[in-house]
Amino acid sequence: MLYIGIDLGTSAAKLLLMDQQGEIKKIVSEEYPLEFPQPGWSQQNPEDWLSAVLRGVPKLLEGFDAAQVAGIGAGGQMHGLVVLDREDRVIRPAILWNDGRTAEEVDYLNNEIGKERLSQYTANIAFAGFTAPKLLWMRKHEPELFAKIDKIMLPKDYINYQLTGVHATDVSDASGMLLFDVEHKCWSREMLDICGVRESQMAKVFESYQPIGTLRPEMAAALGIPAATVVAAGAGDNAAAAIGTGTVGDGGCNISLGTSGTIFISSDRFAVDSRNALHAFAHADGHYHLMGCMLSAASCNKWLMEDIFHTTDYAAEQAPITDEKLGRNHVYFLPYLMGERSPINDTNARGTFVGMTMDSTRWDLTQAVLEGVAFAIRDSLEVARSQGIVIERSKICGGGAKSPLWRKIIANVLGVSLDIVESEQGPGMGGAMLAMVACGAYGSVEEACSALVHVVDTVQPEPELKQRYEMRYQQFKQIYPAMKGLFPYIL
Repeated sequence: MLYIGIDLGTSAAKLLLMDQQGEIKKIVSEEYPLEFPQPGWSQQNPEDWLSAVLRGVPKLLEGFDAAQVAGIGAGGQMHGLVVLDREDRVIRPAILWNDGRTAEEVDYLNNEIGKERLSQYTANIAFAGFTAPKLLWMRKHEPELFAKIDKIMLPKDYINYQLTGVHATDVSDASGMLLFDVEHKCWSREMLDICGVRESQMAKVFESYQPIGTLRPEMAAALGIPAATVVAAGAGDNAAAAIGTGTVGDGGCNISLGTSGTIFISSDRFAVDSRNALHAFAHADGHYHLMGCMLSAASCNKWLMEDIFHTTDYAAEQAPITDEKLGRNHVYFLPYLMGERSPINDTNARGTFVGMTMDSTRWDLTQAVLEGVAFAIRDSLEVARSQGIVIERSKICGGGAKSPLWRKIIANVLGVSLDIVESEQGPGMGGAMLAMVACGAYGSVEEACSALVHVVDTVQPEPELKQRYEMRYQQFKQIYPAMKGLFPYIL
């Protein structure tokens, strides 16, 4: 049988076809536009996502027996606010995860409702990207549209709704809304009241690997696959990517170096860090996870290479950064080009080079960017370690992880072994694996991961280099606190 995984990203839907043995048969990508109607705003038309899926699936199946498709699972960009009216029409463009219009609402939630109460209700505090602040913004600034809301959903759930007619979400994606009681895996009545919405407007909640339904006949015809195709609840992109790298069970860890960056720590038990510096979410394997999310990771390097140095030859720019230079760079970089979430939660923070002198080179700046991202990931790891969590190894994925130099820097900055998996296809692969479990091809997510995910290489930290980076990290830690008071004045 064949399974389709959907990676519903910010710029494109990446569709993946995989068989039950984990062999990826084909990948298709369909792009869609992104709107920035005002500085700091970011939104999309949900109908563009659906159009991309409807275009992409027939292309994906060219040359294959479409009748063999048994299931579909999606991993989607998290936190986006999608609202429909009673006629199932999209009321307004979806407000996305990287939208920054909700600063006032975040301040209201964290300071007036209070972080302690938010954590009690949802296991998390408010961040600008979360869904609940967007609802408050919409209620204040678009009251007529707010009054028309009949259904509230997340990006990948809009696709699933169109496919099946079932208004559903999964526990991992719902965890990022600030409307969900993560510990008890249900909607928080207190948060719904605070945001002025009813539980009847919210989706039915499923575990990520559960089936939510089968295809509506018109969708089956449009896609060219059987109407009996099972649609899994799916997962938020980070949880889906973790499944795709086999990051399940107690103490599993995955580092993702994409546009944004995450450190994802799976756990058999529910836990919240005392400062709420890390997100405490439900995991797609049926358990829980802690996650540190930085808004700019590989995008920092892309910015430096393409916008500043005007090159796309990343390997050539990294080639002069030889082993003897690692841990000895006198230039530091704060990777806060879009503000920052974990662990500092500061929308005013900005990217900053520190320590440049007349003999600083472009390669020093390149190295500083790679190291700065690694140091920022370690900031989140240190929060987990302060809770008694021991991490000795991690998977690593994402576009940035294709750089051997960057992998070496991260292994030594964090002091952990980094495992590289054979097939790194992120949320799309995780979505297909969740579909397999939903169809009964595997008895559990853990069983699917054990059978389908294989480690092919490991980067080990080196004692001397690890020690050099320890000294550098202790210096890096002092830069943001020293700069924090200046950032609001240089916006």
